[in-house]
Amino acid sequence: MASAATEAQVRPGTEGDLASLTELYNHYVRETAITFDTEPFTPEQRLPWLRSHPEDGPYPLLVACDVRKETKNRILGYATSSAFRPKPAYSTSVEVTVYVSPDAAGRGIGTLLYDRLFEALAKEDVHRAYAGIALPNEPSIRLHTRFGFRHIGTYGEVGRKFGRYWDVAWYEKRLGPGA
Repeated sequence: MASAATEAQVRPGTEGDLASLTELYNHYVRETAITFDTEPFTPEQRLPWLRSHPEDGPYPLLVACDVRKETKNRILGYATSSAFRPKPAYSTSVEVTVYVSPDAAGRGIGTLLYDRLFEALAKEDVHRAYAGIALPNEPSIRLHTRFGFRHIGTYGEVGRKFGRYWDVAWYEKRLGPGA
């Protein structure tokens, strides 16, 4: 089987990707507790989210597109960083996330996206990255651990979706010089 690097190309997300990105995210809204959004979005509702991830700066949106002939340019996943908290003293901390199309899971797309995201963040004034993982989610825990994240705590039963409560584990990664 070909590697993710030969099956996918990573590039900045654009407004032209909005419908596909919304469709991918809505799968996780409808089918999983990975996100605590409970109602699907329209592309118009997701536009402010997309625009909050400019190509330059500490909050990029990166998409992995299929390069295979039969499915060329189909979005396989995306990764982002965003503000960790809105207060100015948190400006050097980001929250990161990655979403992979269900039919592309297990192909290394998440790893490819995080490789590129952390390459981009290395050029920014960012000191820490945080990731919240709704439990259970062993694939996400493995991915984050592989990238040097360490578990720093768990919020018990912090979110309610699908008629039950879910825990969220928080992971932290040092960035920048000395990381």
